[in-house]
Amino acid sequence: MTMAKTNPHYNFLIIGAGAAGLMAGIIAARRGLSVALLEKMERPGRKLLITGKGRCNVCNCCTIEEFLPNVMSNPRFLYSCLNNFNPYEVMGFFEELGVPLKVERGQRVFPESDRSMDVVDALVDECKKLGCKFIQGTAKELLLEENCAKGAVTADGCTLKADAVLIATGGKSYPATGSTGDGYALAMQAGHTITKLKPSLVPIVTNEAYCRDMMGLSLKNVVLTVTDSKNGKIAYSELGEMLFTHFGVSGPLVLSASCCMNGDLSRYRMEIDLKPALSEEQLDARLLRDFEQFKNKAFGNSLSLLLPRKMIPVVVKLSGIPAEQKVNQITREQRQKLIQVIKAFPISAKCFRPIEEAIVTAGGVSVSEVSPKTMESKKCKDLYFAGEVLDVDAYTGGYNLQIAFSTAFAAASYCCTE
Repeated sequence: MTMAKTNPHYNFLIIGAGAAGLMAGIIAARRGLSVALLEKMERPGRKLLITGKGRCNVCNCCTIEEFLPNVMSNPRFLYSCLNNFNPYEVMGFFEELGVPLKVERGQRVFPESDRSMDVVDALVDECKKLGCKFIQGTAKELLLEENCAKGAVTADGCTLKADAVLIATGGKSYPATGSTGDGYALAMQAGHTITKLKPSLVPIVTNEAYCRDMMGLSLKNVVLTVTDSKNGKIAYSELGEMLFTHFGVSGPLVLSASCCMNGDLSRYRMEIDLKPALSEEQLDARLLRDFEQFKNKAFGNSLSLLLPRKMIPVVVKLSGIPAEQKVNQITREQRQKLIQVIKAFPISAKCFRPIEEAIVTAGGVSVSEVSPKTMESKKCKDLYFAGEVLDVDAYTGGYNLQIAFSTAFAAASYCCTE
């Protein structure tokens, strides 16, 4: 990228060359607008590279009606922009750019190559092909004239003039990728309200030391249930994957569950059904078969066919059955206690990991101050917003990238139309 310097007048200045910024650049350039993308990092799309564990979960293959229940904050605000650029159209967009896609469990859409780099390269290459100019630099402040956005001033004092400006700087999550919250200050300069920022889709620190003992263990096809002890209601319950870490738990199930947990986390009870395909009666029959096979062994050595190796010592301890007790001496009552542990493996939340480790930042520019159809500011003419900088966030599964693409499409489609 070129460094920032005094530039000719652009139709559209995009601050931030991430998912939303790159999409907006392409759509605006296809309309014949002159486009400049101001990006603080040396390479565009840094956060895109780490999404989906480096595979880039592009979107979710679903209808708008299926999509909206997966949005945690302000779903109704997104209806118009999703209707104009829905998940199927996003899939078609990337296929046309030469990125073949595939649909996996949970309707998650990935590039066939499993390489996020292919998605980033396709977006950047298309921007360059269309004549978009990439400028490396940080926007220090907006250039405002008579309550209209007319460009931006960079940190090194250079002025970039434009007919319209899009803030697509992302949130505060993963600052190493460039998402350091710069867009919030720019929005506030234009008179916007920033709702409370907090981590969303974030790993959870647990109280139990045994989570650390199982560090690195990944569980698949388990059900994580989170119950609010204050009212007895289930806040979250889904089948999927999760991971034990040095601090507690992470993985898709945990990240999604974190969206449903607010305030004092000690009020929530978390339980993992390690064998959701088996009822308690079926699990008991399975245990009896295994115990018959290992009847002359110690209990601590009898669960290798049922549970992952790292988890066995923990389950044995939680069951209350002495590890050295012979399997043929285990009582029905002891077996029932073991079943309870397997069907409701207990963990308790202590706190969330820092917002810098969250996948998404919840909170941001108040959507009541932004047009849901055009993404234009209601406070400042010719100023637009797209992506994570807005107070809109969703579950994991491709929904947040879809939001970035759809809001960017709206902004780029309507800017400079008067």
